[in-house]
Amino acid sequence: MDAPLHMQTDRRGVCTLTLHRPECHNAFNAELLDAFLTTLQTISTDPSIRIVILTGSGASFCSGADLQWMREAASHDQDSNRQDAEQLARLMLTLYQLDKPTLARVNGPAYGGGLGLMACCDIAITSIEARFAFTEVRLGLVPAVIAPYVLRAIGPRQARRWFLSAESFSSSEALKLGLVHQVVDANNLDDAVEDIIDRLLLAGPVAVMECKRLIGRLADHDSIDTADLIARLRASPEGREGMAAFLEKRKPDWVAGAD
Repeated sequence: MDAPLHMQTDRRGVCTLTLHRPECHNAFNAELLDAFLTTLQTISTDPSIRIVILTGSGASFCSGADLQWMREAASHDQDSNRQDAEQLARLMLTLYQLDKPTLARVNGPAYGGGLGLMACCDIAITSIEARFAFTEVRLGLVPAVIAPYVLRAIGPRQARRWFLSAESFSSSEALKLGLVHQVVDANNLDDAVEDIIDRLLLAGPVAVMECKRLIGRLADHDSIDTADLIARLRASPEGREGMAAFLEKRKPDWVAGAD
């Protein structure tokens, strides 16, 4: 059986994770969740990986939970269902907190948990043809695990409408909501992703990591000691190299071809 998650890393340190269950629109099941979580945990400790791209195989990005898997889960007891839900929650949190920049390459429709993956990524770019919906209430469920990340992206007011109605919406609506950052024609999706990759690779890896941590802390607190953070980074090897490179009108050493 083909692996449900494909991983490919190029010489730049750009790692592409492809959800690979095209026959069911890349829906989650236990095997995919386990592979995805294990892979993210490995990526988090690999200094050679600079950027993570998440996309789907075939025509869809991700349709959420596999209905056959959910049907089987419905016959299990509450403790077993809780274990499955906790695994999904660990996956979402690990993706959201990953120290490396993450970019959702939304190649097609995304529903339910697929929208949670998009909201957990730092940047989301979608093809104009994609459609979206939070479909859980139609199944007698709620988008509980993904809700914290989606609410951070679109806010509670918008979540009330789209969670409760379960109606489908377009890529242009997703852009207005703040769920995605950019909408492009399908033929231009790879070029748009590459443009963002090029920009991210110009940034200091430590600075990117600290930016993500800073945003995460500020999202949960009114203030932190930002003076301490900038002072520490200015005195760090990367901060000193970045300033020296700027003043000397050269590329810093983390940019390919700097030598």
